[in-house]
Amino acid sequence: MGNCCPNRTTEEPAADDNSGENGENDVANQSASDSTTPPKPSSSAMSGGAAPSVGGGTNKPAKPAQIGPVLGRPMEDVKSIYTIGKELGRGQFGVTHLCTHKTTGEQFACKTIAKRKLVNKEDIEDVRREVQIMHHLTGQPNIVELKGAYEDKQSVHLVMELCAGGELFDRIIAKGHYTERAAASLLRTIVQIVHTCHSMGVVHRDLKPENFLLLNKEENAPLKATDFGLSVFFKQGEVFRDIVGSAYYIAPEVLKRRYGPEVDIWSIGVMLYILLCGVPPFWAESEHGIFNAILRGHIDFTSDPWPSISPMAKDLVRKMLNSDPKQRLTAFQVLDHPWIKEDGEAPDTPLDNAVLSRLKQFRAMNKFKKVALRVIAGCLSEEEIMGLKAMFKNMDTDNSGTITLEELKQGLSKQGTKLSEYEVKQLMEAADADGNGTIDYDEFITATMHMNRMDREEHLYTAFQYFDKDHSGYITTEELEQALREFGMHDGRDIKEILSEVDGDNDGRINYDEFVAMMRKGNPEANPKKRRDVVI
Repeated sequence: MGNCCPNRTTEEPAADDNSGENGENDVANQSASDSTTPPKPSSSAMSGGAAPSVGGGTNKPAKPAQIGPVLGRPMEDVKSIYTIGKELGRGQFGVTHLCTHKTTGEQFACKTIAKRKLVNKEDIEDVRREVQIMHHLTGQPNIVELKGAYEDKQSVHLVMELCAGGELFDRIIAKGHYTERAAASLLRTIVQIVHTCHSMGVVHRDLKPENFLLLNKEENAPLKATDFGLSVFFKQGEVFRDIVGSAYYIAPEVLKRRYGPEVDIWSIGVMLYILLCGVPPFWAESEHGIFNAILRGHIDFTSDPWPSISPMAKDLVRKMLNSDPKQRLTAFQVLDHPWIKEDGEAPDTPLDNAVLSRLKQFRAMNKFKKVALRVIAGCLSEEEIMGLKAMFKNMDTDNSGTITLEELKQGLSKQGTKLSEYEVKQLMEAADADGNGTIDYDEFITATMHMNRMDREEHLYTAFQYFDKDHSGYITTEELEQALREFGMHDGRDIKEILSEVDGDNDGRINYDEFVAMMRKGNPEANPKKRRDVVI
């Protein structure tokens, strides 16, 4: 892979050294960085320029001032691209300002983290991981989009989608109360967000109403999850031990220092309780008192307004706030609960997880487009593909560097996906570009990276140049044939068919505009109805 951008090596991913078991760095009860908005790559990362590993064992000394110690790539002045405006919010680690793109006039939120506040290796790792996770979750409609990550001498700046509608909590307080139906609709979207994160191997660890923002001031503004500052990648069965989160929403097993992704469901259960009655289920005058109440696990269903709340709502709250994480409902099971469906509408089941959606999209592409994607995948920065690398390692259970049919089936079923043998075989064949019966690392990244990567002009141009060997400005039949052969994808049959499909002006060759049209065709969000806007 990577015939265009040699900044990324393609050896199979190394064993993960960032396991939760060893992550004893106590970020004790840190409330997440900000209740503001999250991030996508800077101009250097956007063009695939994430850290060409600088500072590692070369004879030539790198200029220390040029490489940022946090993001590990050349430092850049965010103010050369954006005008920084008024303050929008402030958290423990960062301040968020309105910022405006100097060329387009588009407005974003810029979260600035002062490097002097990153006092140890763990703090730096947390910021890096936040950027990696935001890249990994890119393109999910109910998760705030990262537009760019920049580092200068003083700070790291995360430029994110602007959510001008403010915090969900403020809207809840302004409304005073919620009907059960409105609460169910809101919960459905929140749980779908968590299902997406968990299916992509990410646990949020700081879910609370302040970390859900509304895109605009409209009544039916889409809801966006934000602040992934405490989030981590997880593998099946991995155990985390550091105490993180916000007091009211912390699950009992976090306090016992032995937990996994189930903590996110507990936090949303607390949110549902508040939505229905206006007060938290576990309350005390001090943080210590709150923690004791959480560990006791007694939930009050007798005070007003609980007598008038439906038995099914109470049943769901109980099952989400089960003190035993093994007995607690999963995101998928919450979405299947009768109360969620009470408005007569099923919760968009069966629910595809994000990886499955991407594999299905990839399967539907012609071979020309698949090779172009392979070239683009070679241009992606390390931070952009870190999450997919973790997912590959999670599926590759025997650490062979390839995923077999059985491993793919097991990996998808662990994420709550039920597929027939035939469907799994179809996905396998689609991703297995060279037809050797397994999916290697490069094939997996190519098939599962989010399709918005191909919307970047520089990536499209690089891919076009890869095919246009003689730099004539056109891709000919011979050049297309040669490229397919290089990737072991030429079976001698469908070149003419692909050409006629893409060649808009019927001149027997493909120009750049025709190539771009092919790449962008059919790449909307996989299925918009899966993430309904929430009426608040």
